[in-house]
Amino acid sequence: MTTLRQMAIFVKLADTGNMGEAAVALGLTQPALSQQLRALETRLDLKLFDRVPKGLELTPAGRQLVDDARAVVSASRDFRDAADHVLKRHAGSIRFGVSPTLGPYLMPRVIRVLHERYPELRLFIREGIPDRQQAELVAGELDMILSPIPVRGKGLHIEPLFREPLRIVAPPDDPLVVKGDISASDLAGRTFLTLDHRHHYHRQLEEICEELGATILGDYQGTSLDALQQMVGSGVGLAVLPQFYLLSEAGGFKVVQIAEPEGWKRHRSIAAAWRSKAAYAELYGEVARIIAEEGRSA
Repeated sequence: MTTLRQMAIFVKLADTGNMGEAAVALGLTQPALSQQLRALETRLDLKLFDRVPKGLELTPAGRQLVDDARAVVSASRDFRDAADHVLKRHAGSIRFGVSPTLGPYLMPRVIRVLHERYPELRLFIREGIPDRQQAELVAGELDMILSPIPVRGKGLHIEPLFREPLRIVAPPDDPLVVKGDISASDLAGRTFLTLDHRHHYHRQLEEICEELGATILGDYQGTSLDALQQMVGSGVGLAVLPQFYLLSEAGGFKVVQIAEPEGWKRHRSIAAAWRSKAAYAELYGEVARIIAEEGRSA
C-alpha cells in the first residue's frame, strides 16, 4: 500500500533533488528515506527519479505524478487542520515561509504586534527560496508564506499586501555619488551584483539591468543582502537593495550611498499566500493584514 509518508518523501525529493537535504527536512536517515522511495517505486512499478551529477531528477513518469502527490499531501494536512477546527482547537502555531531578502528586516515588527494580539500563537519561521517555498506551501509543508510577487501554485489564495521601494546603491566615492545629478544613461555599462539566480530578486534585477543598459556580474552570486552591501562598499560594483533592508539595523548607509537616476521609482510587490481550503484561512488572513499594516507604515 502507498502511504502518506511515501508521498511526502516523493514530493520533498522532487523539490530538493537531494537525498541528504530531503532526509534532514523529513527527520529521516538517508537509508530509511531510500528504502521508502524504493518501496514506493516497487508499489507503483515505476521509476520516479534518475540519478544525475547534481543529485536526483524526476523521470517523465515522476513529473507526471508529482502534482497529484502534492495534492494528496496538502489534502492530508488540511484534513487534520479541519478536524482541529471542528473540535474548536485553535491553531497554536503557523509554519511560516519567508524570503531571506525580506523576513529579517520586516518580521521583527510583525512578530511584536502578533504577540500582543495573539500571545498563544507561535510562528515557526523558515527562510528559503521563494519558488521552493511556494511548492512547499502547495504540498502542505508550510501553512503560509510571505513572498515577492508573482506567487504561483494550484489552490492558493494570494493576498497582495504592499510595495517595497528598491534603491540603487554605490560606494561613497563612486563617480555617480560624487556627481550627484544622475541620469539613466550614467548607469549604462555599469556592473550590478546579484543573489542566487533562483531568487525573484535576481529575475527582477535582470529586468532592471536590461532597462538601464547595465550588466550583472556573472562570476559571483551573493549569499545575502549583507554580502551585496559590503561588496558594493568595497568597490566591486553597484547593487539594488530593498528599502526595508537599508532602513534596518543590518543595513544603513555606513558603506554605501543612494545613486539613483532622476525619476527612479522601481519597487517589488509583496504578497502573502495560503491554501484556499485551509481550515485556519481566517487566521492567516488576519496575519496578512497585520503584515500589510507594518509594511505600509515602514
